[in-house]
Amino acid sequence: MLSCAQMRWPPRLVTVPGLHGSDGAHWQSWLERQFARSLRAEQDDWDAPDLAVWGAGLARRLAGERGPFLLAAHSFGCLVAAHALQTGVLGESGADIAGVLFVAPASPEKFRFAGAFEARQLPVPSILIGSETDPWMPLEGARALAQQLGSTFVNLGDAGHINTAAGFGPWPRAKYFVDTLVHGAAPGRLRDEAFDQGGPAYA
Repeated sequence: MLSCAQMRWPPRLVTVPGLHGSDGAHWQSWLERQFARSLRAEQDDWDAPDLAVWGAGLARRLAGERGPFLLAAHSFGCLVAAHALQTGVLGESGADIAGVLFVAPASPEKFRFAGAFEARQLPVPSILIGSETDPWMPLEGARALAQQLGSTFVNLGDAGHINTAAGFGPWPRAKYFVDTLVHGAAPGRLRDEAFDQGGPAYA
């Protein structure tokens, strides 16, 4: 039987903020405090969104860290996370991504100046949370993006941009969504770990 240490599970939470970063009252900051050994993506300039540059920043943050990781992204950070996965920059850094939570993704059209974004099926499970009153992305745009990425879509209703200004500080449902991704990925991951160790996961 494999121990939890041998199985390298559950994954470490990594938050990926959007434009201007996320302040201490933001749900991402709260979520980091709910998980041991959580990390946050680091960018040199939070006021200068650039898909390639920010994707490289995310990869640098994870390089040398022990994974696997589960990303929890917000706004432009959603585009960064998806872009980094689709272009392979995270794989090149050796980062093992187990899943992604996308919350209130910004419209790629609003960030065309930040680099070309092509929404394609992701290689990992994901959940995308949209809002009926998000000024950065119409609900139908969020739904369409979820379909393109292969994400499970959740309509949060009248939730604005799902940020501090909209009242999303401590947000237990965010932890629920993360836990859902972790639990959903666990069986396959444990089988893979057992196979790599040369034996069954359970005795």
